[in-house]
Amino acid sequence: MNLHHLFADTGGRTVRYALSGAGGGFARTLLAQTRRLPGLAPAVLCDRDLPRLRAILVELGHDGERLADCADAGAVADAVAGGGIALVADAALLTAAPWDILVEATGSPADGLAMAERALTGGRHVAMVSKEVDSVAGLYLADLAAERGLVYTTADGDQPANLIGLVTWAELLGLDVVAIGKSTEYDLVYDPEAGTVTQLDTTVPAPELSGLLGLGADVRATLDARAAAVAALPTGATADYCEMAVVANNTGFRPDTERLHYPVARIAELADVYRPRADGGVLNRTGAVDVFSALRLPGEASFAGGVFVVVRTDDPVTWETLREKGHVLSADGRYAAIYLPYHLMGVETPVSLLSAVLHHRPSGGTDPRSHAVLAGRVRTELPAGTTLAMGGHHHDVTGVQAVLLRGEEAPDDVAPLYLAAHATLARPVAAGELIRIADLADPDAGLLRAWRAGRAARGCPDRTEGTTQS
Repeated sequence: MNLHHLFADTGGRTVRYALSGAGGGFARTLLAQTRRLPGLAPAVLCDRDLPRLRAILVELGHDGERLADCADAGAVADAVAGGGIALVADAALLTAAPWDILVEATGSPADGLAMAERALTGGRHVAMVSKEVDSVAGLYLADLAAERGLVYTTADGDQPANLIGLVTWAELLGLDVVAIGKSTEYDLVYDPEAGTVTQLDTTVPAPELSGLLGLGADVRATLDARAAAVAALPTGATADYCEMAVVANNTGFRPDTERLHYPVARIAELADVYRPRADGGVLNRTGAVDVFSALRLPGEASFAGGVFVVVRTDDPVTWETLREKGHVLSADGRYAAIYLPYHLMGVETPVSLLSAVLHHRPSGGTDPRSHAVLAGRVRTELPAGTTLAMGGHHHDVTGVQAVLLRGEEAPDDVAPLYLAAHATLARPVAAGELIRIADLADPDAGLLRAWRAGRAARGCPDRTEGTTQS
């Protein structure tokens, strides 16, 4: 499809956005790309470190004289009215000037919810980059937007929206989708000469992989052996679970197992791996959302950040023709994997912003439901009074293992992981137990209200096993 056609009749309108977490990495990529788009412009940018934010903008080529540090609503309004960009440290000032859509990118559950809620109640659309916010409050915010005729959406360029786009493309074509997912953020790069495997900046010995580069007849046995060979490296980032929760709620695909499968697999193997167990794959049931660790050799293209769907094939001649053209089919020809091996962060986000404002169309699902719940199981017993700190690149919660529960199996009183984050335990929680809402002495009131409202309004509907969205 020629995307120019989608936005050809805009009458020269410029879409203006506000951006929270404007000093972060995702935000920078959006701000950099915006410089190249005459139909899109930042209006108000919010970050706690205004000197750093100003330096980033100047480095990107923005005119320093058009950047106004603003400490009150009047200054914000004046800066934007004069054609400048208002820089604010106080999130309450975001709505002090007119703009069309908020890009929420703080990664802070409570702060992100508050900013998104203010935007929607003020008649502005919201593009949610903070998956932490969406995993707790996304259903509530979708409902709030719908009530006001506004758009609440995931943002193109991040894996959830990219995967939603790939899934809905496949469904539109009538493809029978059995599994969907993404890779972990960092590939496993095996060096056969050294007998080592490297993940980001960590290298460990893995000589056993030399005989495991092919799947062989017993797929699951090979995957188990690979997992053992790389056991010294971490498996399963909290961010993966969070992103797949967003995808599940927007598509109806749900986790096959709460810790996800995380097979160590090569790209060409995805169609063999993500088959039902009866056909030799890992799936206990179809309609699954999952994450894999991409195994590759030095010099091979990366899949880190990519997304995929696995479909059942129908006409054998069609699919054998596609295999001959290099597409990924299972050994038996009954399944195929279709994938995008990238996500471009804020470089792609303008498509979502223009779509939401100009056409009132989201990049995410049109009817999100609670198909999955991002929750947490305690790793080792935690005493009463423990603060569940959140931090690190992947926003882990200290002492807690992220899990992804199927919506219909999640206890009514389960605490979503990012409601528990930053809260204090009111009572001890044993190792292996799910954190419940009653375990929290001081959950954020806004997040708790949004969680309960969203679940009540958009709970998980019954689904039939074995369908493309089972």
